[in-house]
Amino acid sequence: MLASLLASLASGETVVAIRRARRAAIFYLLAGLAAVCGVGFLVAALYIWLSDLYGRLETALSFGFGFLVIALVVVMVHRLTAGSRAKRAAERRKSDLTAVGVAAALAVLPGLLRSRAGVGALLAPALAVVAYAIYRENTKPRPGPDEPSE
Repeated sequence: MLASLLASLASGETVVAIRRARRAAIFYLLAGLAAVCGVGFLVAALYIWLSDLYGRLETALSFGFGFLVIALVVVMVHRLTAGSRAKRAAERRKSDLTAVGVAAALAVLPGLLRSRAGVGALLAPALAVVAYAIYRENTKPRPGPDEPSE
């Protein structure tokens, strides 16, 4: 838990979360303002309808429903773009954590190279990766159902 918190602070995740929250607040504020205007025009339309019964009613109703549609569009745009913003933030977080991991590995490397046990600890996984790569290169893939066998 603490390591995750420190990693998120080191990678700038806190700043990203604050920006995301601020952006969401602005979008919801705009949607709320449009909704308030819509309700205001609907109340004005009701007033006009009750006082006049004809004339300006259609215009007031049009404005009221128009602002409500604008509010829905603003909320939908925010919801649709939130997924791509979250994906970009996850990619950024992944690259930041990779950079932190590489930096930590490079910091530990000189200490490991000073001792025999450290060199063995480095060589064993490297040899395993090389052996696996050789194995993968030398094994033939099995023919699929569409391909004829030799």
